[in-house]
Amino acid sequence: MLKLIRHSLCAAAGAAAVGASAATITPDAVVTKPLSLDEYLALKGPAPDKRIVYGSAPSQFVEFFKPAGQGPHPVVVLIHGGCWTRHYDGIEQMRNMAGAMAKDGIAVWSVEYRRYDEEGGGYPGMYQDVATAVDLLKHEAKASALDLNRIVAVGHSAGGHLAQWAVSRHKLPEWSPAWAPQPLKIKTVISLGGLADLRNEAALIRTSCDCESAFIAGKPSAQRPDIFADTSPAEMLPAGVHTVLIHGELDTISPTVTGENYARRAKSAGDTAEVLVLPGGSHFDEVSADSKSWVIIRAQIRKALGI
Repeated sequence: MLKLIRHSLCAAAGAAAVGASAATITPDAVVTKPLSLDEYLALKGPAPDKRIVYGSAPSQFVEFFKPAGQGPHPVVVLIHGGCWTRHYDGIEQMRNMAGAMAKDGIAVWSVEYRRYDEEGGGYPGMYQDVATAVDLLKHEAKASALDLNRIVAVGHSAGGHLAQWAVSRHKLPEWSPAWAPQPLKIKTVISLGGLADLRNEAALIRTSCDCESAFIAGKPSAQRPDIFADTSPAEMLPAGVHTVLIHGELDTISPTVTGENYARRAKSAGDTAEVLVLPGGSHFDEVSADSKSWVIIRAQIRKALGI
């Protein structure tokens, strides 16, 4: 156990050299049995308090979890992963985290979206879905007593990419189909094992997800020769946001180096970033409120929300 703590602190210290910070690691945060894919798929949580439809497709909806009390409540925009494909579910498993956050006094806006293997998904539909779902919060805030001055985006894996993209949308060129005037401002994003550099991580995405960049970013055209200009958060820097990149120590789908590389690039562009390592954690411990890793993730969410 002490060896794991030491290893994680060394990894975090290395990340600090590129503008990251090391979390305080305590023994109760050390994972001794990393969560497997099957265990992730079996994650359970409470049903949402409300299901809000934002389009006519089956995947165009938001699950809303409202905490007890009158509010106004801080908000987490939660975006699930699953390799951008419908085959790995996603939003159902995120109810595990969402329920824990709602008990913690945090409203959760969990976004479903059309993935690349759904009709109308991929580029640009997937991005338009995320943008529409996030901006819908502006219309829901008053009725649900939400404090949009205390808001953070949290995404896992492919959802980390989309969460990082969502907070960077103000940098989109107007020719992009996903461009929208006055997108909701979110100043902090927490990416849990995210894959946000679509250009430089193309090989990793291929091996981790059996997914080609064109599935996610579309095909080039005369108007849009660079398919990453409006799809990859790494190409949209500086975004003027703070990025927290959290990786399980044993994550092979999105290893710590991906966060370190992104943090380095963000800092070079003028943004701020942190890289945190979950000791003994897998890619799936990053998204389980039942994991020992949750104590670290919960602390980062609360810190971002000022609670």
